[in-house]
Amino acid sequence: MAEKKLKIVRIIARLNVGGPAIHTILLTQALNNERFESVLITGQVDKAEKDMIYLAREKKIGPLVIPELGRQIRPLKDLIAFWKIYTVMRRFKPDIVHTHTAKAGALGRTAAVLAGVPVRIHTFHGHIFENYFNRFYISIFLSIERTLAHLSRYIIVVSEAQKKEIGEHYKIAGPDKIRVIPLGLELGKLLSVRSRRGNLRKTLNIDDDTVVVGIIGRLVPVKNHRMFLEAAKRLSSILTPGFKIKHLIIGDGEERMALEAYAKELDISRSVLFCGWYEDMADIYSDLDIVVLTSLNEGTPVALIEALAAGRPVVATEVGGVRDVVEDGVSGYCVASGDINAFARRIADLIADPGKRVEFGAKGREAVRVKFSKERLIEDMAKLYEEAVLPRK
Repeated sequence: MAEKKLKIVRIIARLNVGGPAIHTILLTQALNNERFESVLITGQVDKAEKDMIYLAREKKIGPLVIPELGRQIRPLKDLIAFWKIYTVMRRFKPDIVHTHTAKAGALGRTAAVLAGVPVRIHTFHGHIFENYFNRFYISIFLSIERTLAHLSRYIIVVSEAQKKEIGEHYKIAGPDKIRVIPLGLELGKLLSVRSRRGNLRKTLNIDDDTVVVGIIGRLVPVKNHRMFLEAAKRLSSILTPGFKIKHLIIGDGEERMALEAYAKELDISRSVLFCGWYEDMADIYSDLDIVVLTSLNEGTPVALIEALAAGRPVVATEVGGVRDVVEDGVSGYCVASGDINAFARRIADLIADPGKRVEFGAKGREAVRVKFSKERLIEDMAKLYEEAVLPRK
């Protein structure tokens, strides 16, 4: 007789552009096989966010969309979302409920307990305990997460740095419950982007002699794009007058109008291009000379993994899981958060040394190609699921 399939319900608050959405879509696609049956539940993105539902469709996944489920705390809608999630669990009878992101983690794990699901697992891709809320709200969220962790078989984190934060600093769960499973991405296209060089520059009318520095991500406060613009302003005084440079902001979000106004205020708007979102990122990375990140808080930054896979050197603020991706002085530079002068100098160092850009990019590509591969992620997660359903000793 064939072995009974393990049923997995995977829940994420929304499929907005970023690592959590890619992560859950790839897992749902891969773990629908002779051993696993997976269902993906998601909510709706905010109006200013780019929806990655296109990737789910591309992977032939039809997620169950609950319109009331989303990022914001809205008591009535959250109650409706909770009931719908609970109803799905009662009907599907999963062996495991695996939640991603804070809202989905709270609603999904609570519903799983009430529905009698034997195994609850939650992944922290990042966290909301810094630079999102005031201390009062953070203390409430921490209490909730500690209670939910007690109801979970495993807490997954995506980096060793995050394990220390979640386990040792915030004391959400003990080391026996926390498992490190790094992100896994489809890096194939990015490992061979050289053939696509010139496509983006042609579209944006940027010549080959211009150095292009890019930042990729949602235009929201925690990504701290103001630091990027301020570093661009400092660069104008460091570089030789007349030096040709363009600063590309790839992404969109609630901060766009304010950032466009700030670029004008800094008198750098001629060198800054707001490009919006692109679905095919290979063209983007092929024409960037340097990729930067200025975040105040990060889990594992997808943009940096993708940049290194494409052979691009990076300059990033040293927050969250950045150090698990970037080796300082080897594949890029890590700079203290908020140190605009040091950030600008590191970018200038790479601009002045094309050979170092090539060297850093090559070393970065080798570092990420296996560590953050889709295949490794799927293997790691399948093993954890098998372990999770074993009887406890």
